[in-house]
Amino acid sequence: MAIPADHIRTTITVYLDQHPEDKPGLGVVLGLIDGVDDLTSRKTLPGHVTAGAILVGPDGRVLHILHNATQKWLLPGGHLEPSDGTLLQAAGRELVEETGIPPHVVTPHGETPLHIDIHPIDANPAKREPAHQHFDFRFLFRTTADIGELQAEEVSDAAWREVESLHDEILKQRVAQALR
Repeated sequence: MAIPADHIRTTITVYLDQHPEDKPGLGVVLGLIDGVDDLTSRKTLPGHVTAGAILVGPDGRVLHILHNATQKWLLPGGHLEPSDGTLLQAAGRELVEETGIPPHVVTPHGETPLHIDIHPIDANPAKREPAHQHFDFRFLFRTTADIGELQAEEVSDAAWREVESLHDEILKQRVAQALR
């Protein structure tokens, strides 16, 4: 069963209570919640919800993965699955799948996303997917573990990088603040 729209709406409400300055940017998601059948389906256009993980190691560095499809260094994350009960669970599942880090050594920082990012995804003719957007709910996690066996179908490398290497300035500030 897909994550219900009420869970997405509640998560956004709690997030906006902490980050009211983000409301204008989330207008497209808020407008779609009641207007589409399933905002969690990768077939939903013009975009759909995804879940991401910001994993911080014991030395304060953030894990990045080299994503095979984009050939870009990204944070772990991806599409929601019917078995995901919450957005936080989806982010944790994606993190474990892509990095091979066991779930028992990963601790969520909280139940509210640290950041919600809306970004464009290029068309993928091989998957018959048009260009669309991802509404990425990013949760902060901590671990004492190192990288495990990578999910070779999606990830070709992983590296711990300094917080300053994050490309999104808002995300960079929020991670730095959470680590203080």
